[in-house]
Amino acid sequence: MVFFTRKEKSLLKKLNTPAKVQSFLNSLPFNFEKNGETLRSPLFTLREGEAHCFEGALLGAYILSLHGFKPYLIHLKAIYNDYDHMVVSFKQYGLWGALSKTNHNVLRYREPVYKNTRELALSYFHEYYLNNGSKTLRQYSAPFSLKNLKKNWEVMEGNLWEIDKQLDKIKHYDIIPKDLLRRLRKADKIEIEAGLIVDFKK
Repeated sequence: MVFFTRKEKSLLKKLNTPAKVQSFLNSLPFNFEKNGETLRSPLFTLREGEAHCFEGALLGAYILSLHGFKPYLIHLKAIYNDYDHMVVSFKQYGLWGALSKTNHNVLRYREPVYKNTRELALSYFHEYYLNNGSKTLRQYSAPFSLKNLKKNWEVMEGNLWEIDKQLDKIKHYDIIPKDLLRRLRKADKIEIEAGLIVDFKK
């Protein structure tokens, strides 16, 4: 089994606040999965030097866990023709915030100002839309603890599809009442245009 090198450990040790972890995640090029879908462990995400939202969440959660935080994964579920998203919720000063790896100017980091994880999840609702303005976020998951993962998951080789399967099985909560679905107002044109800004080009 492969483990973190001294140099890698030194880097992770320096990332001792959620804000620092988020800045590091932002610096990683986005993983567009050009050679097929991946779900790398934190070690191999670090070594590949790129991440998509799920890989960024796993890496961010692991780094926070090294510094005394109790991070949780939260799965944001969209309608079938949009992509789901994964964030890392953390508690600081008695309130909840989130790490988020994304290539767009929305669905990003959240300062710890939310009373609970439902409030935190709801903060992403108005940013979650398609290019036609349709708002697509429908559910959020119960917080998923890293303690549910197998020993040495953070350095495992290959893809961690088992984590994906576990998240699909946990309880999800509806974000909006069903009778409101048809009444949702579409995002404005200026919001849609702003949402097209990306950090890294494919």
